[in-house]
Amino acid sequence: MITTDPDYAILTAMLAPAFFMTATGSLLISASNRLARVVDRLRQLMKEMEQSTDQDELEWLDHRISRQRRRSRLILRANQLLYLSLSLFVGTSLMVMLDVFLPSPAGALPTTFAGLGVLGLFASSLLMSRESTIAVAILNEEMDRSHTRVRVRRPA
Repeated sequence: MITTDPDYAILTAMLAPAFFMTATGSLLISASNRLARVVDRLRQLMKEMEQSTDQDELEWLDHRISRQRRRSRLILRANQLLYLSLSLFVGTSLMVMLDVFLPSPAGALPTTFAGLGVLGLFASSLLMSRESTIAVAILNEEMDRSHTRVRVRRPA
């Protein structure tokens, strides 16, 4: 049996944005944690740079710092898109609710807001994917350098 109760229709229409808000919140927590880890790593690298006098080491640290800065910019952009998406999903829910109470319906605005919010999620996911790729590349560079240093110290 299909109900025509307007309150039921409002709550049903608000469910999709609510799910998107939950997903966006989870992604924001993840991205913010990643940003905090990058900031901690940058602080550590800057401290190492201040203490180093070896020119090769300074160049290596400078390279690592620039890579970490790239990661932080990607995460920052992803966070900004996620906050924008969250705002759009909240706006979608509000417009769905107001659509019932206002004499003129919001028309396609809730759908447009929801679509833009999903695009923001998509774009932020691409940025975070790129950041993860850089993180793994940095790890591989550090492992290769460490392995090379050990082999130089202990010839076969």
